Amino acid sequence: MSFPTDYPINNRWPAKDPSVIQLYSFPTPNGIKVSLMLEESGLAYEPHTVTLADSDVRSPEFLSLSPNNKIPALIDPTVEGEPVTVFESGAILIYLAEKSGQFLSTDPAKRAETLQWLMWQMGGLGPMFGQLGYFTKFAGAEIEDPRPRERFLNEGKRLLNVLNGALDGKDWVVGDYSIADMAIGPWLNALEMYGTKDALGFAEYKNVVAYLDRFNARPAVQRAKNIPPRP
Repeated sequence: MSFPTDYPINNRWPAKDPSVIQLYSFPTPNGIKVSLMLEESGLAYEPHTVTLADSDVRSPEFLSLSPNNKIPALIDPTVEGEPVTVFESGAILIYLAEKSGQFLSTDPAKRAETLQWLMWQMGGLGPMFGQLGYFTKFAGAEIEDPRPRERFLNEGKRLLNVLNGALDGKDWVVGDYSIADMAIGPWLNALEMYGTKDALGFAEYKNVVAYLDRFNARPAVQRAKNIPPRP
């Protein structure tokens, strides 16, 4: 396949400009990460709204690009030879950072530090906050047994404490603004939607509170919260 229009996903979400990066996503924390990176980097792209409904994420068209049936995913036609396809938000952030030469240092030590915090978000902060949201706001809230919620609440507090320590004396998690911050910030914002800030004692983590204020003050962050637009 040579162009995004050759891919099955184009049958459901047709590209208006197949010469630019095609993003298939929804403005959840994981989706916002990638929209934010594209906005911050200035790379040309076209967003397509893929809802979380099974009719979208489990459709043959979307599965042809993202076999794990999770947003986001993208096609990059702007490379020599075959277009590049990528799914999983962390992998996309790394790909776009390397493509643009931005927000991921080429210094080996700083690069490793950035990637370790990106993986910390991918393997810890995101999954734990997501489970906390499930057991607080969504279907899991109907479960009478308090132990699942308590487990993820305690782990959420531990992770906030880790981040609070990492931010001591720094504006951003590795010093310079990076893809690690683009991954962490949207998940901190999700706590408002989940209604879990008070239970976590969020206000007590002073470094994290100031960090989130800085993050949300970035114009690209405000734009990315609505990219792609909700139906």
